[in-house]
Formats: sequence, C-alpha cells, structure tokens
Amino acid sequence: MKNIVVIAHDAKKPELVQFLSERLEWFRGVHLIATGRTAEFLEAQGITCKHMSPGQSGGYIQITEMIKKGEVDIVIFLRDHKLVQKHHEDIRLLLEACNIHNIPLGTNYASAELIILGLIKKEAIERQQRQ
Repeated sequence: MKNIVVIAHDAKKPELVQFLSERLEWFRGVHLIATGRTAEFLEAQGITCKHMSPGQSGGYIQITEMIKKGEVDIVIFLRDHKLVQKHHEDIRLLLEACNIHNIPLGTNYASAELIILGLIKKEAIERQQRQ
C-alpha cells in the first residue's frame, strides 16, 4: 500500500482534482493524505483522503514528521509559485525532508505525472521479475 501526500495551494486545488480524477483507476488501493483545506476540497469532489491539520496550523509539520518516519512514499505538492506565506519555512522544511529522505516530489502537473508513470512502470517490472 502506497501513502501519497497530496497538497495544493488554493489556486492549484482544481488542478489537483483534475490530476487525481484522470487517474482514479491507479489511485485505487493507495492512501491519499492531505493537509486540511486540500483534504476538504478533495472530499467535496468525491475523492477520499486522510485529513491532516491545515498547512498553516501545523499540517506541513505533521507531513514532514511522517516523511522522517518513513510513512510517505510520494509527495505531490502543486504550488503557486507567486505565493509566499507566513508558514513558508514549514513548506521549505517539508520539501527539504523529501530531498533528504529520497521521497519523489512533484511540484507541478508534469512532474507529478512522471512520478506516477515511473512508479507504475517500476511496479510492472517488479511483477515480471517475481514471475
């Protein structure tokens, strides 16, 4: 079972819903984890996920701790590059934790898609090798 964190700044939330909706077949059997407002937005669109606190209320810190404990396999964080928030340091630490702990990180639609496609290919190769 894969644990995939999905986060999107407000301007990117519809894009995240589109990304996930177009790949629902693959995301079956995957645990989606989201910060509070992203989780609320996703669930309003019929996409189930585990709720963490809102980012500004410690959600980014919670996810960073999960990464450090090895509880996250992928992070998809669709960021609004124009946005700088008071909790920007929490975001920086989350992104840094992905790098330190070798967690694939997609920060835009294209990189998220390549990460998912790469994982699908990797799993297919591993299935062939077991046969």
